[in-house]
Amino acid sequence: MLRGDPYDASDPELVAARFEARRLTARLSALDPGDGDGRESVLRTLLGSIGPGSWIEAPFFCDYGAQVRLGARVFVNMSCIFLDAAPIALGDDVQLGPGVQLLTSDHPRDASERAAGLEFARPITIGARAWLGGGVIVLPGVTIGEDALIGAGSVVTRSVAAGVVAAGNPCRPVAAKQDSA
Repeated sequence: MLRGDPYDASDPELVAARFEARRLTARLSALDPGDGDGRESVLRTLLGSIGPGSWIEAPFFCDYGAQVRLGARVFVNMSCIFLDAAPIALGDDVQLGPGVQLLTSDHPRDASERAAGLEFARPITIGARAWLGGGVIVLPGVTIGEDALIGAGSVVTRSVAAGVVAAGNPCRPVAAKQDSA
């Protein structure tokens, strides 16, 4: 699965790992919002790694958690979904609006192959200081470059270069990033 090879999502080991992730995300959602120590404990158990100053707003949903790596000062707003059958890496200072979906899982295009129950996954990488507006959906295998800005509601089907402003369905560049004053 982690190599991008076809896998059977109903494998008992994978099912058990998803159940454990569900338990941990439910625990995260049940915590008092002010319980920083409890939040940190759950996230360090759930995720592959989380950098200092990073924050995930509950509710948060993921398949496994172990393939998610967050840099420093990452902000993940409420109701985000990470399907992490492949690695998901967010660089330092990335910001995700509410309802962002990072979807590494995919299915064969041939109907008979899909019916056989196999899936595959491709990693998602989001570069430092990128910002994804509310409701953005990122599909398998996409890289979003540093300092990129993705407009709310966009469906990102292809990689986006560093410093680009992109939006739409499918997401397309609409402007080069302007220098900040």
